[in-house]
Amino acid sequence: MASRATLLTMLADLPPASLRLSIDRDALAANWRALDRLSGQAKAGAAVKADAYGLGVAGVAPVLHRAGCEDFFVAHWQEVPALLAHVPAAAIAVLHGPVTAADAAFARSAGVRPMINSLHQARLWTAAGGGACDVMIDTGINRIGLALADLAEPVIADLNIDVVHSHLASADEDSPLNAAQQQRWNAARGMVQHKRASLANSAGIALGAAYHGDLTRPGLALYGGIPCAALASEIQQVVTPEAALLQVREIVAGESVGYNATFVAAQPMRIGVISLGYADGYLRAWSDKGMLRSSGRPVPVIGRVSMDMTVVDLSAAPDLREGDWLAVDYSLPEAAVTSGLSQYELLTLLGRRFGR
Repeated sequence: MASRATLLTMLADLPPASLRLSIDRDALAANWRALDRLSGQAKAGAAVKADAYGLGVAGVAPVLHRAGCEDFFVAHWQEVPALLAHVPAAAIAVLHGPVTAADAAFARSAGVRPMINSLHQARLWTAAGGGACDVMIDTGINRIGLALADLAEPVIADLNIDVVHSHLASADEDSPLNAAQQQRWNAARGMVQHKRASLANSAGIALGAAYHGDLTRPGLALYGGIPCAALASEIQQVVTPEAALLQVREIVAGESVGYNATFVAAQPMRIGVISLGYADGYLRAWSDKGMLRSSGRPVPVIGRVSMDMTVVDLSAAPDLREGDWLAVDYSLPEAAVTSGLSQYELLTLLGRRFGR
């Protein structure tokens, strides 16, 4: 077993990753500012759960905070310490709430706001000593959240509620459920004492002022996702995965590429192998469909995507050599159509082997 000193030396000498995420921080800040402007009289917060949707909270949170964001949302208690390194504790709310007494004790010691989603959580929070909290009302999505009838319980009246939330189930669609949820959320606002109210996610912002309240909670659109057509002209691409060429080789007509020989060369070809595969979130859905670029030139995926490697056709980029970098086509709306994955999955699947 290597000594600690040896391990530290090895880490210092560790070569850079052969995968990287190019993150446009100016675009990230611009997206938040656009969503804040579209929120009208409300202030835009930021969902940074799941390590900022896979981009890395350490790089994302400071950019959003400098842009003016004052409210940040994570799902798990385990996500709090990484975010606390970049924003004040009072700016953080934890969506899943205190399921155990230990959760409530942690929230009080850290100074972050728990989201109260049930009467059980309300009692835990009160028993722990209470303090500022948020409350989630289920108005029709039927996930976590208090029922409207629960708001009459004395334990809810005893809470120090900062934000009354609900969550839209179909904000990205023209659905009658949106108006029904908005009406129920409005009813909830009149049933409990609170400082602020929040309903709209990214797509919900585009539904208009009646859905904005005091605080909106964009997530996907911050990171370049476009959940509805109304936001298409406002949102910039933020992330581009890049991969280095591991090997360049020549194959002759009739030779196959990759597992199960799903691609067969019709003529002699120059191909490359990149350090990217389904273990990195580049799933088999991209087999024979994905596209990479070198200085704008198309470099298509050929054959089946493997765990750690993908093969590409270098015909349009004959000058590329081993060690050169390729950018993956990853505009989220277009990538979702090509891959069959949701824009959310495309972001959150990006693995830890990418340098960020």
